[in-house]
Amino acid sequence: MLYLITFSHKITYHLLVGKLNLYIIFFVLGSLLLCCSEKEHLPDPVDRDLPQLKTDGKITALINYSATSYFIYKGEPMGFEYELLKKYAKTEQLELEVVPIKNMDSIFVDLNNGVGDIVAANLTVTLDRKQEVSFTHPVLITEQVLIQRKPDNWRKLSKKNWKDSLLKSPIDLANKTVVVRQGSSFYERLQSLSKEIGSKINIETVPGEIAMEQLIEQVANKEIDYTIADKNIALVNEWQYPNIDASVSVSSDQQIAFATRTNADSLLASINTWLKEFQKTKAFTMLYQKYYGNQKQYDKRINHNHYTLISGQISSYDELLKKYAPEAGWDWELLAALVYQESHFNNDAIGWGNSFGLMQFMPETGMKFGVDSTSSAEQNIKAGIKYIKFLTKIWEDKITDSTERIKFVLASYNAGPGHVIDASRLAEKYNKNPYQWKDVGYYLKNKSKPQFYKDEVVQHGYCKGYIAFDYVNEIMERYQHYKAIISTHQE
Repeated sequence: MLYLITFSHKITYHLLVGKLNLYIIFFVLGSLLLCCSEKEHLPDPVDRDLPQLKTDGKITALINYSATSYFIYKGEPMGFEYELLKKYAKTEQLELEVVPIKNMDSIFVDLNNGVGDIVAANLTVTLDRKQEVSFTHPVLITEQVLIQRKPDNWRKLSKKNWKDSLLKSPIDLANKTVVVRQGSSFYERLQSLSKEIGSKINIETVPGEIAMEQLIEQVANKEIDYTIADKNIALVNEWQYPNIDASVSVSSDQQIAFATRTNADSLLASINTWLKEFQKTKAFTMLYQKYYGNQKQYDKRINHNHYTLISGQISSYDELLKKYAPEAGWDWELLAALVYQESHFNNDAIGWGNSFGLMQFMPETGMKFGVDSTSSAEQNIKAGIKYIKFLTKIWEDKITDSTERIKFVLASYNAGPGHVIDASRLAEKYNKNPYQWKDVGYYLKNKSKPQFYKDEVVQHGYCKGYIAFDYVNEIMERYQHYKAIISTHQE
């Protein structure tokens, strides 16, 4: 009997050990799978480094649509990261194309997929992130700070009294709830901070569509009690929301940098070389002060009707532009970009040669289309649409691609159709495509040179075509900014 009991125990023991081993194996595999699922695997980075960008002639940046990084003010794209990258792109003779970030959780996926070539999103450099992307030389050094709300009656209290009501140290975060984005460096910092202070910090997370500035606004509006932000962003937001406090630091100094793909070595080296030198200049200091040190200008922007980040408006004439642009087959943002280029949305503007109105008609042309310097903004826009349709008819049978045709129409609007037709003839003579803007634009740009304006195929003579060439490029670039920001604002 004893033998049988012992034997049965052995069988049971081996069965239990076998099951335990299986459980351990499944647990390990499950943990690995869970780890992989929690940390999204990045796609392999596309093969596009600086040489490929130069071939394409442009660099695309993923930039935050925010009060400091990138926005439209009075029709003009602005922002610290935007202007910084614009200056860099110019040194490499590249156009800068901007893609506003819609979800911070997917920026590295978008980067590797080639949606953008560089990320400019006030990114903190962390060891985990350095496994996924390459970081440039630091753009800024900052620290993470606690965003909390002053008491309701803080203006009636002495500074000491309302300060006494606030959390004064990271230790005070014990058992408090702090709201941050899970994929942010703030989430990692709060986890570490909880261990450091020996108490639990309740971390509530939000999805990547919620920006840091939105969480700061929620603190100000009493929707949440606490969040974490980078100090440079927090100080700017204190200007807008004086009832918040950002004086409590929760980290040591941290590096803020741009991110590139891990296989974009030439681009990384180029940016680093340029950035290190530019940061030594007065221009960098002035750019930083423009967005992080000038409260008066900040207040002026955020209270203006044409600060798109808040109002969603490009100009006072958005509704008229939306109404009439379809008559020409144009997006209203394109028409807005043209109007900005011509008059900066000022219907009272009088330009060179007594050009007038939003669309800056020359008196003779305006007479043909029924407007003069006394015409209303709406009359000016309606006449402008008629003129655009007239110019479109010149090119529509020859150029079927609408985007290409728009460039010819814009050049014709600025220089007159005759000079653009001359440039097209020159392109054809020299075995280039007479209906491709890249080719025709070259000859228009050089039409001030005798070898071209005196050519036998030219019928309209000398022209400062480089002005029209830049005019087209600037409007098309602004059009892309308007489209990107308006679509982002509407979501």
